[in-house]
Amino acid sequence: MLPMGLSMLWEKTEPEPALRERFGFDGFAAVAEWVPGVLAEVWGIEAAGCGRMVISDQNAIVWVDSDRGPLVVKWSRAADRFAVLDASARLLRVLDERGVPVAAPLQTVDGRDRVVVDGPIGALSVAVLPEVSGDWLDIEDEEAVRAAGACLAELHNALSGYDDERLPTSDPRVRMPAELLPRGDAKQLVHNDFRAANVLMRGAKIVGVLDFDEITQGHRVEDLAHAAVYLATRFTDWGPTPPAVRRTLRAGYESVRPLSPAEDECYQALVDWHVQQSGL
Repeated sequence: MLPMGLSMLWEKTEPEPALRERFGFDGFAAVAEWVPGVLAEVWGIEAAGCGRMVISDQNAIVWVDSDRGPLVVKWSRAADRFAVLDASARLLRVLDERGVPVAAPLQTVDGRDRVVVDGPIGALSVAVLPEVSGDWLDIEDEEAVRAAGACLAELHNALSGYDDERLPTSDPRVRMPAELLPRGDAKQLVHNDFRAANVLMRGAKIVGVLDFDEITQGHRVEDLAHAAVYLATRFTDWGPTPPAVRRTLRAGYESVRPLSPAEDECYQALVDWHVQQSGL
């Protein structure tokens, strides 16, 4: 569980200066005063209080009590990503309609999933989501890991055929050697950040897949390999997931969507490449 009050998600820096320099708020109390006004004006929501807030690079997340239940308010100041964030919010609604366990955004009073509002020192792209109650995925729970693999396959199936020109066609952070990718396999949208911090469980049931901000076009088997290596990661310690856990994740995935011969042929090489990239 993240701490109450203001904190950094993964950066080793003081949160108060980061809050002031990146977003222009003079402390968490100023955020707790600003957020209810925005929720009332744009969403028609009455907020009762803000319990915690985390900062991650150019983004922030605030947990809020309201007349619609516990909510999560997410915003970004990265103006060059506003169109992508708007598209990913729309995608969440589609995935919810397709039965994927995601938190669909609450619409504004005029029917939008995400809006740009004026913050203290600049524009902020804001979305409001229902809080999903659950525990982060525990890779020591074999049943939960298997369920995660099946969920990733179901997510790939739900994403198949979906297109939005605002979403990225590649991940600029990754320079994947072309020879590692399956020949003849078409790209589609993939999650690109499927790991313990973004998978919420109740027992062995997945109740929430979070954080679609890194979604991109890619190969499904590469997304599976990436998840297999980084599944254990929450917010720090990006070391490889143990091999036994990777095997369980793949077994769960293939219980829903078996790999094609071309995918099977390149899967281990993709895993090895990600392990090498992790530096461990």
